[in-house]
Amino acid sequence: MKVAIIGQGYVGLTISAFAAEYFEVVGFDTSQKIVEQLNSGFSHIEGVESALLTKWIKAGRYRATAQGSEISDCEIVVIAVPTPLNLDRKPDLTFIDAACKTIGENLKKPVLVINESTSFPGTLRNFIKPAIERYSNNSVEHLYAISPERVDPGRGDYNQKNTPRLYAGLNSEATEKTREFYSKFCDVLVAVSSPEVAEAAKLFENTFRQVNIALVNEFAQIAHALGISVYETLDAANTKPYGFMKFTPSAGVGGHCIPVDPTYLAAVAEEHGAPATFIRRANEVNLEMSEYIVTRVTADNGGNLQGKRVLVVGVAYKPNVADVRETAAELVIEHLRSQGAVVSWHDEVVGNWKGEHSAPLEGADIAVVVTKHDSVDEKKILASAPYVFDTTGKVSGVRGL
Repeated sequence: MKVAIIGQGYVGLTISAFAAEYFEVVGFDTSQKIVEQLNSGFSHIEGVESALLTKWIKAGRYRATAQGSEISDCEIVVIAVPTPLNLDRKPDLTFIDAACKTIGENLKKPVLVINESTSFPGTLRNFIKPAIERYSNNSVEHLYAISPERVDPGRGDYNQKNTPRLYAGLNSEATEKTREFYSKFCDVLVAVSSPEVAEAAKLFENTFRQVNIALVNEFAQIAHALGISVYETLDAANTKPYGFMKFTPSAGVGGHCIPVDPTYLAAVAEEHGAPATFIRRANEVNLEMSEYIVTRVTADNGGNLQGKRVLVVGVAYKPNVADVRETAAELVIEHLRSQGAVVSWHDEVVGNWKGEHSAPLEGADIAVVVTKHDSVDEKKILASAPYVFDTTGKVSGVRGL
């Protein structure tokens, strides 16, 4: 059986690598550069080893393409493209629409279309299906299903195989064919009654995290005002064996999921006249953490950062990955520069970002730790500047949340 995966990013390439053991996989991506890299056996995504990719290429079980016509003979098509926010921080389905266009224009026979991209309830039924039909020049009737991705970049304990997977089709045939597909490389499959339930569950998973991170970020500010350690307080609360789940404060939330998914849920809620006040406020709290941190740093340095050399340590959105999507470091840097600071950043895992290069971990007046990779020596952080502010709770003996 031949399977097309639309999008070869963190989600799509990971699915491709697992599915290629059982199916012939065509990985479609609009980036010719990425396609050429993949076909040469180079994986640009952490968690997908280049050796594994090369194995499937040599076995004739995987190839990448930027040509939509090459998916025309596939029996299953999986949509795995980004669903970001636009400049107004509203849901942006541009990439899903482009995927629908590729599918509609190139598939001339009925296939199973599965959406893995995260979006609001009703996306499969009310957006993807009509869009594919609109772009198609024939009356082919495809099957449609949803199975929201649950990829956590850099995580070693859970992956495509052992992470429970939700799924549902627009009809029973689509549901069953989706089960048959994922059962080849996923251990636990959980069927739900409708695509809308699966779509809503994925959004709520990350809204839960967004809200709890916002709560602990707000509590960090309260603890500082009270003159007590937020970390000691959290450890004390965590001794309760039930009714408590520990979250830790940070500079904000990053990645494609937590800063984005709650906005999709809030948007669809408000369209249906339901309140999303709590969700909206949680997002605001996390976005405001960067300004709070810079306010603290400024106050500790004579109330003036003008001309001071500030080194931001870690610009990835989480430790040990090179992913900078929605990273809190971006807002921290913006606020520092608005105060007149001369800002550079150190992150050898990322290397290059926004036209700038990772700076040496030395020679600063102020260092602000936003993300601490395991490879970064704590002693070098401490020696990089006479004043260090740590937002991670991982650097001992310095100022922090």
